[in-house]
Amino acid sequence: MSLWIKICANTSLEDARLAVDAGADAVGFVFAPSPRRVTAAQVAGITPYLPAAVEKIGVFVDAALDEIETTVRACGLTGVQLHSEAGPELVAGLRARFGPALHILRVVHFGAGAAEQAAAIAHDANVDAVLVDSRTATAVGGTGVAFDWAEARNTVFAKEKGLKLVAAGGLNPANVAEAIRTLRPWGVDVASGVEAAPGRKDAAKVRDFVANARAAGRE
Repeated sequence: MSLWIKICANTSLEDARLAVDAGADAVGFVFAPSPRRVTAAQVAGITPYLPAAVEKIGVFVDAALDEIETTVRACGLTGVQLHSEAGPELVAGLRARFGPALHILRVVHFGAGAAEQAAAIAHDANVDAVLVDSRTATAVGGTGVAFDWAEARNTVFAKEKGLKLVAAGGLNPANVAEAIRTLRPWGVDVASGVEAAPGRKDAAKVRDFVANARAAGRE
């Protein structure tokens, strides 16, 4: 199966199209406090101009079910990425309202207990994939900081063979191939690692990231 690649934290149609043209499978939009935050109105003006086959994923942090549903419908999103302490009820609610068409990713921050969290999520049939990210004292995503891939290979990425795991956090064109060779993830996700400035993508970095990831995924 081909490696799944998501270019996240897009703030303009130009950047979203850049990701699509580079060969990304998904584009992400952040609906949470961040230098890359967008509004539903902004994204609703972007998604109709993107190919139907490309996933449009909204990133939510501790958002309520009704808020997520309203945003998904207004923006024409095909998936959600949930940074949340909420239990399986949130995911079950989304699945009940949208059915199997909505791609649901849950986020696990690498560190103590990450493997156990991933194992628990693996038993939730409503979750399509788990995104393993790094975090800092001030940010739950888009940190630009990589976690310990060698340790992750022997913990989170070793235990959940049946779960689709997406590697994120600190990835960029120069290191994504190493991350893929080390972790052998189902997918990779990048935000700040392909930017010219917060919220603005660098065309060369986006193209190089996708090309390098694809090459490593074929090895």
